[in-house]
Amino acid sequence: MDWYIKKFHDLTTLELYQILHERVNVFVVEQECPYPEIDNKDQDSYHLFAKENDEIITYARLLPLGISYEKHASIGRVLVRHDYRNTGLGKKLMERGLEFLKEQLHEKEIKLQAQEYAQKFYASFGFRPISEVYPEDDIPHIDMLWQEEVKREA
Repeated sequence: MDWYIKKFHDLTTLELYQILHERVNVFVVEQECPYPEIDNKDQDSYHLFAKENDEIITYARLLPLGISYEKHASIGRVLVRHDYRNTGLGKKLMERGLEFLKEQLHEKEIKLQAQEYAQKFYASFGFRPISEVYPEDDIPHIDMLWQEEVKREA
């Protein structure tokens, strides 16, 4: 398995096609949720993904501050292809995404819209709920925030 983090203009045509294919498969087809998947945020985002046998098996979109939220970086479109779920790949994906945002982009706060069922998963990385549960495209979501811990001297 090989991991990649690429800006939009560095993606190959095939990689972009595979990313959009997997996102539509998961978020539109599998979840039976017709919504505008292509939202003009990809061009300014980083795309984190892993390939096996030249196919994308997991993906997350890393959005710098100001793209989705004025005051926060964000992680979105987090997915693991159906045949690779329950393997720990989602955990590895989130660890890599958080590491990139914190260490490479020096982000101190990261916000995401979690599907309600995944709240405990994101909480395991230090995200905490900052909203009530609300419907987004007929799926229960909750806003969550990760903040860098400020070390205080005694």
